[in-house]
Amino acid sequence: MISMNNSNEKIHLKINGTDIAVDKGTTIHEAAKLVNADIPTLCHLNLEGFGMINKTASCRVCMVEVLGRQALAPSCSETVTEGMEVITDSLKAVSARRINLELLLSNHPMECLTCRKNLQCDLQALAKKLGIYDIPFTGEKMNRPIDKSSYALVKNPDKCIMCRRCETMCNEVQTCGILSANKRGFDAFVGPAFNLDMIDTSCTFCGQCVAVCPTGALSEVNNMHKVWAALLKKEKHVVVQVAPAVRVAIGEMFGMEPGVITTGQLATAFRRMGFNGVFDTDWAADLTIIEEASELLHRLEHGGKLPILTSCCPAWVRFFEYQFPELLDIPSTCKSPQIMMGTMIKTYYAEKMGISPEDIIVVSVMPCIAKKAEVQRDELKLGELKDVDWVITTRELGYMLKEAGIDFSTLPEGEFDQILGESTGASVIFGATGGVIEAALRTAYEWITGEELIEVDFQQLRGLDGIRQATVMIKDQELHIGIAHGLGNARKMLEGISRGDLHFHAIEIMACPGGCIGGGGQPYHHGDIHVIEKRQQAIYKEDAGKVKRKSHENEMVMKLYREYIGEPYGEKAHELLHTSYTPRKMI
Repeated sequence: MISMNNSNEKIHLKINGTDIAVDKGTTIHEAAKLVNADIPTLCHLNLEGFGMINKTASCRVCMVEVLGRQALAPSCSETVTEGMEVITDSLKAVSARRINLELLLSNHPMECLTCRKNLQCDLQALAKKLGIYDIPFTGEKMNRPIDKSSYALVKNPDKCIMCRRCETMCNEVQTCGILSANKRGFDAFVGPAFNLDMIDTSCTFCGQCVAVCPTGALSEVNNMHKVWAALLKKEKHVVVQVAPAVRVAIGEMFGMEPGVITTGQLATAFRRMGFNGVFDTDWAADLTIIEEASELLHRLEHGGKLPILTSCCPAWVRFFEYQFPELLDIPSTCKSPQIMMGTMIKTYYAEKMGISPEDIIVVSVMPCIAKKAEVQRDELKLGELKDVDWVITTRELGYMLKEAGIDFSTLPEGEFDQILGESTGASVIFGATGGVIEAALRTAYEWITGEELIEVDFQQLRGLDGIRQATVMIKDQELHIGIAHGLGNARKMLEGISRGDLHFHAIEIMACPGGCIGGGGQPYHHGDIHVIEKRQQAIYKEDAGKVKRKSHENEMVMKLYREYIGEPYGEKAHELLHTSYTPRKMI
């Protein structure tokens, strides 16, 4: 007998003739894995490590036969019972799966060649797996308007198959409450209440709905053609910056294992694409830490408002502007590394290179679709100029490289431009949950104590638990640190602060599960948490391999202060590197 040994209470059943014992509460789908039964799923998605299991059983493609019953059972949602006998591969079950999938396809737009999810679509893959090449039914073929109102995501309700993965992610994991089922029957689709445009909602544009959507019903706004067009403008100086989380994920789009570090290959790829300047956002992450650590020390020394909340994540910024406007005096006023880099390129770099800021186009490669919306904020402009002009995701970069015929997996390692090029290990770990606050503490420790920090790895701040608390001793002072990733966990932490139940000096929050490595613009992980774990391990591996691992050891950043900005957290630093927040009305 095959057994799943996790608890004392066991359920005994038979699957495809094999006796097994599993824990009470196990679904048929989970139990079937013990006998290597391959049951297809579509609406089901298990991200239990991040608090999400979608069990709507709406697609009905996981049907199995339970002996003694006339009706088939959805294996993803039905739990096992004592003595149950299940057949997963009976003709009755296989036939039902095919018919249910054919019905879904009968009403689905046949736009695979031009769909953003082509070759990444779960519906497409399942049709191939079940051998569906002809559709015997003629569906009504809905014709609803496509929502392109936001700068971040596109919603195409005609491609919605009502799997409701996005709804589970938006409501249960992120607790944003934007997406829900609209209408009934053939008219049903998932979207905002009253079918509002996304731009008119309190959506944070975190992109986690895009990350779990099995079809092209949700996708990021396409900026690839705008970047190609910019590169063709010979009169413009087009530069690119790339975030730390991109380097441990982009390789997945070229058959490389998750977590392969491709920092040098990225620099080479950008030069092949024709960029005039190639920069690593890690440099700006070090700059962010100088400002953020200075702000933390200023609050500690002058009785400022605590806890300080990190502000690098634009989805998190929109979340607290909408959901917790009464706490807007708590977040750090630091711009994100992406925006700081854009600011420095269009000021310091432009001055050094003798180029007019109006002639510079800054392109960002980010793991996040919220970064597309961030660059449109009025607070993040230099007069009429945006700090950053265009943002593409990790996925979009992969598509562009393939379009150019660049074999990324075989590229030699190159170098980033050096004027804004040096970076430390502290900047690399920005890509993982807990990394920003760990980087800030490495600098704050030495500034507070005046002593060298020998052990720079704050292991107590690392991990993938949704909410983490730690106490860091800095000489004789205790600093209480809170960390949350995923907006649902952020809500719990902020509500605890509002009630007076939680007390911290500093808090790091990232909107996406795992932090930026699990961003909505990263290569699709299809629910495999191990992919996130491997990306995280790679982030810390690159940090460990750096000679300099503290942001204030970045000589190029410190030179910037000496030559251009003056004192950290000073008047010019506030003018260039800090921002403000706006309370927004919930819709």
